[in-house]
Amino acid sequence: MTDRLRAWAGHRPLAIDGCFAVALVLLDLVFLLLTPRELRPGQLSVALGWSAVCAAPVAVRRVAPWPAVGAAVATLAVPVLLGHAPTTQGVTFVVLTYTMAAHRPLRPATLAAVLLWVPVALANTVAPLDGVLDMGPAYQVLNNLLTASVAYAVGRAVHARRQSTQALRERARVAEANQRSLAEQAVADERRRIARELHDVVAHHVSVMGVLATGARRVLRRDPDTADEAIATIEETSRATLREMRRLLDVLRTDAEPAADLAPQPGLTGIEALVEQVREAGLPVTLRVDGTPGPMEEGVALTVYRIVQEALTNALKHAGTATALVRLTFADASLAVEVTDTGRGPGPTPDRIGHGLVGMRERVALYRGILRTGPRPGGGFRVYARIPLEPVGVVPA
Repeated sequence: MTDRLRAWAGHRPLAIDGCFAVALVLLDLVFLLLTPRELRPGQLSVALGWSAVCAAPVAVRRVAPWPAVGAAVATLAVPVLLGHAPTTQGVTFVVLTYTMAAHRPLRPATLAAVLLWVPVALANTVAPLDGVLDMGPAYQVLNNLLTASVAYAVGRAVHARRQSTQALRERARVAEANQRSLAEQAVADERRRIARELHDVVAHHVSVMGVLATGARRVLRRDPDTADEAIATIEETSRATLREMRRLLDVLRTDAEPAADLAPQPGLTGIEALVEQVREAGLPVTLRVDGTPGPMEEGVALTVYRIVQEALTNALKHAGTATALVRLTFADASLAVEVTDTGRGPGPTPDRIGHGLVGMRERVALYRGILRTGPRPGGGFRVYARIPLEPVGVVPA
């Protein structure tokens, strides 16, 4: 409840300080009512009005501190007109001195204190007030100097405490962030260790499946029962391998990543739909296929799709008014994909594709392919990749 009230007050400084100024005026009113009639300074309403004028700078002490200081110094003319200094005037000087010392750096706070209290000392020296107690100018100057020093010292102490508290909070925040980073690093290291172990298990299962498949193929005709047992073992091992692969993916997935989509990954058949989507987005694209697609690994097909997707996305972003050409060339032992555009070419940065280029290189390198990217001689940009194709479904003898 206290923190909520403090936060509410912190967002409404003018309202809070206005209430503070009103409270000072009411306090001065109490003092005036308690003062004997013969000692009261003229009419009560006039004295109360000048008291409100002297308390007005307090209402804007945080939203407009320097105008408040100037207004407070201007109120030093009130004692000359009224014949006495309202109680709110002295309190206003003390409050402003504390406010500037608590909320401002050292030099502005010191300058504000000097601007407030030097005119007070001069006024006490040149035109001292006559009061109930007969005090000389020297005593008044010393008393005001002591009051100003106390208000300034308290303000600076509060300022130093706030700075220290803020520094401690920042250090705590940094320490918490470091602790969280270390915890995340520890989790990542443990995930990598488990992933290595699961990788070894999966690799062992796959090796066993390969050996059993080779043996089953060799004895299939002369000993069908043995081949059937081998195939049954391959079936069981494949299921175990699939379970281990799912565990491996669960370990490698971070908390920030969404769960894997069970929908099939796109391949060569999705390139035509991708080209159509880019056309609808405003970039004229032509798709050309040379050769006949043969059987290939799903990972290779996915790599080709991602290369075309990334290249067309960058052309759509950076090429401007241009056209693009996607060319797929199928050969006996390799697949080439080329995406070119007729746009304005790369921007001022040397790497126009950025992180997408890194992803394409990693995908192509995974299948021992080559990737070339760069500006075209006649303008525009070119992405070219060639990936060797391995026979699918062929078991070595």
